[in-house]
Amino acid sequence: MPRYFTTPIYYVNDKPHVGHAYTTLAVDVLARWHRMAGEEVYFLTGTDEHGQKVEKAAADAAMAPRAFCDQVSQAFRDLTVTMGVSNDGFIRTTEPRHYEACQALWRKLEANGHIYLGHYEGWYAVRDEAFYGEDELSERDGVKYAPSGAPVAWVKEPSYFFRLSAWGDKLLNFYEMHPDFILPASRRNEVMSFVKSGLQDLSISRTSFSWGVPVPGDAAHVMYVWLDALTNYITALGYPADIQKFWPADVHMVGKDILRFHAIYWPAFLMAADLAPPRRVFAHGWWTIEGQKMSKSLGNAIDPVKLVEEFGLDAVRFFLLREVPFGQDGDFSRRALIQRLNSELADSLGNLANRTLSLIQRNCEARLPEPGAPDALWAEHIANLPTTVGNHLELQQFHAALEAIFAAIRAANVHITEQAPWALKKTDPARGVAVLRGLHDALRVIATVLIPFMPTTMAAMLDQLGVPEDARNLAALATPLPGGLALPPPAPLFRKLDLPA
Repeated sequence: MPRYFTTPIYYVNDKPHVGHAYTTLAVDVLARWHRMAGEEVYFLTGTDEHGQKVEKAAADAAMAPRAFCDQVSQAFRDLTVTMGVSNDGFIRTTEPRHYEACQALWRKLEANGHIYLGHYEGWYAVRDEAFYGEDELSERDGVKYAPSGAPVAWVKEPSYFFRLSAWGDKLLNFYEMHPDFILPASRRNEVMSFVKSGLQDLSISRTSFSWGVPVPGDAAHVMYVWLDALTNYITALGYPADIQKFWPADVHMVGKDILRFHAIYWPAFLMAADLAPPRRVFAHGWWTIEGQKMSKSLGNAIDPVKLVEEFGLDAVRFFLLREVPFGQDGDFSRRALIQRLNSELADSLGNLANRTLSLIQRNCEARLPEPGAPDALWAEHIANLPTTVGNHLELQQFHAALEAIFAAIRAANVHITEQAPWALKKTDPARGVAVLRGLHDALRVIATVLIPFMPTTMAAMLDQLGVPEDARNLAALATPLPGGLALPPPAPLFRKLDLPA
């Protein structure tokens, strides 16, 4: 079955930070896993380039909006390379194909009777590109603020509206029929509570700025940036042509601050246009720095490029998805990163691989022993590991998938210590060789299921294990490697780092 995974398209008002890398890495792991399972995958990321906020950022930089977008969008495209991301597509909302898709969707909504012309008055946050109700606002020093912390201003202008108020019961019914549409469950409860409180018709055009997709038949209006932005997910598949091969999307991965747009507005737009909603929207938490969200205004964003330069790509990929239960907020700490890399990668996995492969070099003439009967380690911790990891990833539980893998690694370390194959060489050499073969088989499975998280390092480990390129997938794990395979001398894959003072 074809699979479709997306990141949100990232807003180009500033350069990317580690939060952007986090979202993209999560989707990259999903895409890589399903490719390893033999499925056809389309993985999309890109940039959101319209709206008042971008227009203002370009003016502040003394640049034309398009030139500004070209520059910042390239930084996000470069980030996919820096982070080793395997995306199949990269979309920009300034592309002609996106204008065509947005205007086709508008015409469809209009033809179906879901759009009308009126005027809007309300509290608007330029930073969020969103309107808020009076009951959602707070006030400090005479300034009103949205729940996100963005200042709001009262605006009044002509506007086209989408009849969102007609979709409350339909959305609630959809949520009930598809309980895993919004994950984690706590976010689902938030969305349902918001919808139950009553939906207002949604303003979907602006006349106060011009940097956007023109409304078909009324060039005085540009489309509301969220209608424009959300359409990217079907633009990339060729809408208004047939998109059924990959649609509906399997997972839209988003930050929790944009869940409402994806879980309320987007399914309503789609159903109103006679299209199926996505199968899931997963809203993850934020990385914070000393308890504060990373932001341009606070100047506390972590540059993922510098992080990779210092610690290495796979180490950063691993830490970001290992440290915090996915879906929750997490506070970034260099000390925690180093401790995690030292204890789990260097001491646990690295030590297991080095001990096993060094013993095979010395005790088995550097050749893989013949396959034997499964032992307790295999039966209890390794045989079902790919299924367990797959089940966790199906629910976007990256932290749980990694914990299952490292539980198996810990068990393998206990096993090699208890069995002591270095001692068995003298007392029971046949048993010693069987233990080493079992540990090699375990490492093969462990390295394979870790490929989506650490593709380069696990490729190097599989090289040392002698696993051919065409056997580095989930189905191949059912076929044992032949005995007698020559193995190269092992080399350390992870380095230990000094903790900061």
